[in-house]
Amino acid sequence: MFEILKIDKIKRGRIYSLKVGEREIRILLTFHAVERARVWNLKDKHVLSAILYPEEVLEGHRRRFIAHKRRGRHLIRAVYEYDKMLPVVITVYYPYKERYFKGGKTFADKILP
Repeated sequence: MFEILKIDKIKRGRIYSLKVGEREIRILLTFHAVERARVWNLKDKHVLSAILYPEEVLEGHRRRFIAHKRRGRHLIRAVYEYDKMLPVVITVYYPYKERYFKGGKTFADKILP
């Protein structure tokens, strides 16, 4: 799993500094993504887990990626892109998994090797 080392608020959102194994990783959750997670009653740690440990990652529009992680009957869909090397979560939503889940093991991108 991962440990949250610190959270820095910036103009665009919150940068989470995480310890994942021996690595330190930073991920930006935009304020829009944080608000959308709250609408769906998802904690930030659920969104971060979906980004770090997705079951599949699909290609989205405009060089973005969509990380999927199943949770009960639903699916955490975290849409992200990169700003230089920093993963930036743009939005999050929580549809029924039947609508979008492709079966897993497809990775258009991976934050962790």
